[in-house]
Amino acid sequence: MTTIADPVIGRWYKDLESNLTFKVVAIEGADESIEVQYANGDLGEYDNESWYGSTIDYIEDPDDWSAPFDDLETDDLGYTDPDRHTRADSEDLDISDFLD
Repeated sequence: MTTIADPVIGRWYKDLESNLTFKVVAIEGADESIEVQYANGDLGEYDNESWYGSTIDYIEDPDDWSAPFDDLETDDLGYTDPDRHTRADSEDLDISDFLD
């Protein structure tokens, strides 16, 4: 069985033969290589021939896909905006100070 799943940057896949899950992080057009990051954080690469000759299929994002990415900031995960957009002296202000 060969893959029919085209590589898409940011999409998660599983190689059914090796049981490895990974995310496509880049596609280089010049040499047609597909760069991936495995769920454990390791980096890898496929060429077009090996990609389409493998047993790769789309999967849903893993529950804890950020585990190998320890250097991510909270805002990189897309959960919240940690920048509160407040003034440094705003804790002692009331609503009338904002209306002026």
